[in-house]
Amino acid sequence: MKSEENIKLLQALVSARGPSGEEDEVRTLCHKQLKSLVDDTWIDPAGNVIGKISGSEKNLEAIRVMVHMDELSLIVKRINEDGSLRVNPLGGIFPFTFGQGPVDILGDNELSSGVLSFGCMHTSKESPTINKMVPEENRGQGKTPVWADVTVVTRKTPSELKDAGVHPGTRVVIAQSRRQLHLFEDCVAGYFLDNRAAIFIALTALKKMHSSKRKPKRDIYFVATCSEEIGAHGASYAARTLPGEITLAVDVGPVAKEYQTVLSPSPIVVYQDSVALYDKEISDRLMFLGKTLGLEPQCAIWEGYGSDASLAYSRGQTAKAALLCFPVENTHGYEITHQKSLEQCATLLEAYLLE
Repeated sequence: MKSEENIKLLQALVSARGPSGEEDEVRTLCHKQLKSLVDDTWIDPAGNVIGKISGSEKNLEAIRVMVHMDELSLIVKRINEDGSLRVNPLGGIFPFTFGQGPVDILGDNELSSGVLSFGCMHTSKESPTINKMVPEENRGQGKTPVWADVTVVTRKTPSELKDAGVHPGTRVVIAQSRRQLHLFEDCVAGYFLDNRAAIFIALTALKKMHSSKRKPKRDIYFVATCSEEIGAHGASYAARTLPGEITLAVDVGPVAKEYQTVLSPSPIVVYQDSVALYDKEISDRLMFLGKTLGLEPQCAIWEGYGSDASLAYSRGQTAKAALLCFPVENTHGYEITHQKSLEQCATLLEAYLLE
C-alpha cells in the first residue's frame, strides 16, 4: 500500500465525487482503469461500469464481482429564504459523521461551495440552533443533532442558487479539500474508503491476474455499481442482466468487539448480514484459501448491514452470494483501515477468481 502508485490510485478514487445517482467522476475513473485489464468494458443502462475477463472453460458459470461507486452524501430538500440549504442524508449517516465543514454543492450549471453548519454556541434559549438541539440539561451528555436541525450555509441568494442550478434534488458532498488521505503508523484513514478502497482491491486483483498472464476458468464480470448506499439498485440490475449464478461483493467490514473483528491486515469473510445468508461453500472456500495463503482470515456475521451481493440475493437476482471485507474502524465516517489489508484482500480475491 505504501508504494507511490498505490497511494496515488487510492487518493484519486477518494477524491472523485460520487453521490448516489450521480457517480460520473468515479465512473470515468473506473472505466479508464479497467480498459487495459479486461477483455471488454462498457457502461450498462443503469450506470454500472462493467469489465469482462473471458474464462478458458465456457461450460462454467460466470462470477460477478461487485464493488460500489457511490458515497454517503446529502440531497437538497429546500432552499431557505436566506440562501441556506435544508438537506437530507443519502445513506446511513448522521450530522456528526461529516461534522461542521466545507461541502461541494453539485448544481446543474456550476459547482458551489458551502459549509455544513449546526449553529453557534454561546447563545441562550432564544436561539433555535445549538440550544434547540442540545438543551442545557443535556449538554455534555452526548446528545447529537439530527438533519432537520442542520443547514448548509452558502452565502448566496436564492436567485443566485437558481442560476447555479441548485434545487431540491441537488446533491451535496464532502468538499474535495477534506478528501486527502491520512497515512499514520500502519494505517490509512479518510472519507469514503467505503467503497473506494474496495474498488482499489478489485483493480489490484485484476492487475495481479493481468501481470501474471494467468487466465481464469470462468468468465469474470467486474461490476462497479451505482446507488448501493440507497438500496443497491445498480447491483440488482447487473445481477439480473449479466450471466452467472455467483455474486461476490467486496465492501467494508466493521471492526467491533461484538463481531470479534480487529483492525489488522487480515481479510474478513462474511457468513451472514441483516439481509441474507451468504453461501457457506463459497465462504468456507475463501476461508480455506486465506489460511493456505497465510493471510489469517477473520470470519464474521454482520448486523445493520447489507451488501450488493446480499440485496441482489434477497431479490432472487443471483443464485449464490458471497462477501469479502477489509476491516475498517469508523465505518460510515472518517474511516481507518490497515494499509496491508487492501493488498491482502486483493490477494485472496485473485486466488478465488483463478480457481
